[in-house]
Amino acid sequence: MLLPPGLDKSTNGRAIFACMAKGERTREVILQQGIALAYRVGLEGLTIGALATEVEMSKSGMYAHFGSKQALQMAVLDAAAEDFAQAVVVPALREPRGEPRIRALVDAWLTCGRTRRPGGCLFVKASTEMDERPGPVRDRLVELHERLDDSLARVFAGGVEEGQFRPDADPQQFAADLYGVMLGVYHRHRLLADPRADERARAAVDALIAEARADTSPPADTTLVDTVEVSR
Repeated sequence: MLLPPGLDKSTNGRAIFACMAKGERTREVILQQGIALAYRVGLEGLTIGALATEVEMSKSGMYAHFGSKQALQMAVLDAAAEDFAQAVVVPALREPRGEPRIRALVDAWLTCGRTRRPGGCLFVKASTEMDERPGPVRDRLVELHERLDDSLARVFAGGVEEGQFRPDADPQQFAADLYGVMLGVYHRHRLLADPRADERARAAVDALIAEARADTSPPADTTLVDTVEVSR
């Protein structure tokens, strides 16, 4: 077992694990600062030196946590994804399947954007920044977007299974449409300062749900029509 710096084999197990836990907590704090910094300056501006200055740590200490700029960028993306999941996706999953879960997810997502939670907003900025920069960081960003896309599709598919949405409704298409709505919110809220950005987004989501909703009305009574046709 590799021991943390400053510990030798005479150190008891409790002290070892306490030191390791402290290291994990330190890493979490660094990553949260990294998310905020990347949100301000972009992923390319997120460097070992810049983040070391931000958290008042030596560059050597920062290298001990991440090893390289690329590893730091991917770790920050992973942390941002977890931040978004805990703020938006996980709370929605506590709601009943189908439409209530979709609306809870949208509510939390709008709150995330309105309160400028850097974790979610970083993905929008990073997408435009990295779209033509092939490499491991872009690959990780694509992977995280695909995970979100699959999560949205599964949430919608739950509504299909519950009979709330049409059986022929396409979960992947709904996920793409919903994500498009949320990108529109970001644009209207941040760039255009549209005070009705959330309202417009909810109207768009209402339209998506209405289009997908299963027809639960009873079939029309054609008895009278059939009788008239026979009498003719």
